[in-house]
This record gives sequence, C-alpha cells and structure tokens, in this order.
Amino acid sequence: MFSILIPSYNNIEYLKICVNSIKKNSKYNHQIIIHINEGNDGTIEYVKKSELDYSYSKKNIGMPSALNNASKLAKFEHLIISHDDFYYCPGWDIEFINELKNFTNKNYYLSGTMIGPLSNPNEPYRDASREMDAGENYHNFNEDKLLKNINKLLTFDFQGTTKHPALIHKDIWNKVGGWSEEFFPTGGDDSDFNMKLWKADVRIFKGLGKCLVYHFGSITTRKKDKNLFTYLGSKGNKIFLKKWGISINFFENFYLKSGIDKNKKPIYLKYDGPLKNPKKNFKFFFGLLKCKLQLLYLYLINFNHK
Repeated sequence: MFSILIPSYNNIEYLKICVNSIKKNSKYNHQIIIHINEGNDGTIEYVKKSELDYSYSKKNIGMPSALNNASKLAKFEHLIISHDDFYYCPGWDIEFINELKNFTNKNYYLSGTMIGPLSNPNEPYRDASREMDAGENYHNFNEDKLLKNINKLLTFDFQGTTKHPALIHKDIWNKVGGWSEEFFPTGGDDSDFNMKLWKADVRIFKGLGKCLVYHFGSITTRKKDKNLFTYLGSKGNKIFLKKWGISINFFENFYLKSGIDKNKKPIYLKYDGPLKNPKKNFKFFFGLLKCKLQLLYLYLINFNHK
C-alpha cells in the first residue's frame, strides 16, 4: 500500500474527483494525505468529514513545502506524488505494485501516464496514444466516457520520466531531502527532484504506460506570475540553472532521455532499461556551452530567486 501526497490549494471540486477515484479504482486501501493550502473553499471541512490525513497551512506555501509537510505523515514505505486534479483510472495501483516486484533495491523512480484532451492549454498532450477527451474541467467531466474508452489507448512504458503520479521509496525520499523548497510555488521542482535522485545514483526512471490518470490541468498550487517568463524561461528554470549549472531541458534531454525536442514537442522513448551517463559528443558539449553562457548571463544580471 502507498501513502499518496496531494497538495491542494482551494481546489475542492477537483480534489473530490481525485479522492473519489482513488477510493473507487484502487485495489488496495492506500493512505491519502492532503496538504491544505488556505482551504477557505470548504476543503478543510471536506477532508475532516472524509477522515483523511492532512497537514495545513494558512497560506499557499507552494508544491514543494506542501509535499514535504504531507510526507511527514506517511505510514507506508512508498510515497505517491500527486496533483489534486487527477482522476486515477482503474488498476493504477496494480501496475505500480507489479512493477515493484522487479526490483531488489530502492533505487527507482516510477510514474504513471497522464492522459487528457489535446485542447488542454496547461498540459498539451503530445500524441494520439495519450489523447482522451472526457472533459476539460469538473463541470463537463464524463467519467463514463473515460472508462468505456480507456482500453483503446495504445500507451507504452517510457524512459526518463519526471511526470506524475510518481512513486518513490520513502528511504530515497529522505536520502535526497524531499522536494526543494526554493522552487516556490512550483515549476522546475520536479526536475530538480530528479536531479537529486540522479546524484544519489538512481538510474531507473520509468513511466508506466498502463498506469493511467486523467489530468485536468487546472491551475492550483501551480499558479504562476506571467512576468517570470522572460529570457531563459521560467523562474524555476533559472533556479535550476544556477543550482546545477545546466538547464532543465539539457538535463532531461541528455541524462533522462526525455524533455522537449527542438520543435518544442515532449520526447517519449520506449523504456529500454536503466539510464547510463550521457555520451560526451559534439551535441553534448555544444548544449553544455549554451548552458554555461546562460549561467553567465544570470550572474551578470545578478539573478536571485528570493
């Protein structure tokens, strides 16, 4: 069984769908832990009435801090990192549990596969294998349509995932210090977590094609200030670049074999085993040089995320 960490920021209608789907579509009785940011929309009352475990902050403390707070309440050895706008599809936990049987150590990072409508502006689904239009929000969500058509999706296990829902052993979570809270409110924090795992010698980053969640892509703890999106990308990418000396996309492309290609389309490669250190060829060094020039620019403009 898993401890499922769900940060939520005044997003009760999606949270209800998420919690109900876990209870309805899971084979096992998992621990659901909500971190409530503000909760002035009735979330506190709902969570208490539902007898769910929860942590609480009076204001929005962001995704990283919310996950760290919720993780302190975890009862089980495996954590699931989740958003509150997921609908967990039938059998999702069985896929994770079956995959865990393949490992003799704790050095792995697994994820499910997000599906959703191609028209979703917040989560532009990349290919037909992941396209499923069962509604863009909780008002028009068509659960019946989703369940009747889900077996038509031709998904596959993919390489280098940074996506959610993600599964990690609690010992590895604690080893790397959980989520990095400087990435407030969010953005870049998932890639940073993957980098910390890489530094801790984790090489299995695997997305499971049959572990499906429907993602509405609502904006909750992920609300972003538009003025942060300037040269070099988001604030999160700048923090990542300054922290690790390379960009998020460079890390994901060359290390995780995922990320975004030159046409700004996400990369999905079929999983073929544990990752290896990147090949140090011309393309690698040219990309690394670009990262170093970008890093120099950050220092010239005296970028400080605080």
